Amino acid sequence: MLKSVDICDQSILITGGTGSFGKAFVRAVLDHCPKIKRLVVYSRDELKQFEMQQEFPQDQYPALRFFIGDVRDPGRLARAMEGIDTVVHAAALKQVPAAEYNPFEFIKTNVMGAQNVIEACLDKGVRRVVALSTDKAAAPINLYGATKLCSDKLFIAANNFRGDRDLRFSVVRYGNVMGSRGSVIPFFMNKAKTGVLPITDKAMTRFNIPLEEGVEIVFWALEHALGGEILVPKIPSYRIGDLAEAIGPNCKKEIVGIRPGEKLHEEMITSSDSPNTIELSNYFAILGSGFTSNKSSYLEALKARPVQPGFAYESGSNPEFLSVNQIRNLIKTHIDPEFQPI
Repeated sequence: MLKSVDICDQSILITGGTGSFGKAFVRAVLDHCPKIKRLVVYSRDELKQFEMQQEFPQDQYPALRFFIGDVRDPGRLARAMEGIDTVVHAAALKQVPAAEYNPFEFIKTNVMGAQNVIEACLDKGVRRVVALSTDKAAAPINLYGATKLCSDKLFIAANNFRGDRDLRFSVVRYGNVMGSRGSVIPFFMNKAKTGVLPITDKAMTRFNIPLEEGVEIVFWALEHALGGEILVPKIPSYRIGDLAEAIGPNCKKEIVGIRPGEKLHEEMITSSDSPNTIELSNYFAILGSGFTSNKSSYLEALKARPVQPGFAYESGSNPEFLSVNQIRNLIKTHIDPEFQPI
């Protein structure tokens, strides 16, 4: 079995480091590893980098570096990865309607950008790589999901080119992140002030994960993943109707219908994935083709077990659902301590 890695001994780079996940990851790394060698925030937004620099001043966080760059730029990525041990790839374009209108822009960032990250990691001696994915990458019906599926495939296949180096590429896939920019909860919280909540379908369901838990699974993957797998956390679902009730019980609920590119229920593991899916205590792992003939060694290494044939992990059939009160408590805990239903 390959040994786990202590990330506190590493130099780490995060792409998309000024986004919702990026900021939470940076804070968690600095809290967990106050003497980390180097932590590089790689993003294209100079204003967000400036704002982060105020939150994490250089005199208090001397290991933190800010690198302006785009994942579309392979030369800049290569320069940024000099001396880097670990890469977390969080940069992406992710708004579904924008992807339908601007498809090739999403391809350039989410697919070609992913390959640029991979090649820079291969060329610069990086040892651990974890890329973030989305439930929309499982059986995608919109362009955003299709680009993330391509990205997942690229990162898993990158393990084929590592040779005899101790280099691992893994993917973490999860559902809606509470409070992230452009997500449904802050959208509903703002809309509730108008007295009307637009609802696609009351029966629509989504997976739910707090930002902090999303960071935790990336930490786990960096330390324990063997490379070539898509890790999926076991997380609860909610119904859009319950979410609306939790945020705006006195608001008018206006049914607007499902938008192009949306599903009634999201999947993270399809039944077609079941032959290559294993179950751990807190996660599932979809094994890449490199593990087809070596599945037993993975099961033994991580004390896992195969799932049943035809198994699927879908938000609508998830055994764990959040109640209205649980949703309200999570909003207070993870988004706004002063939150009150309207």
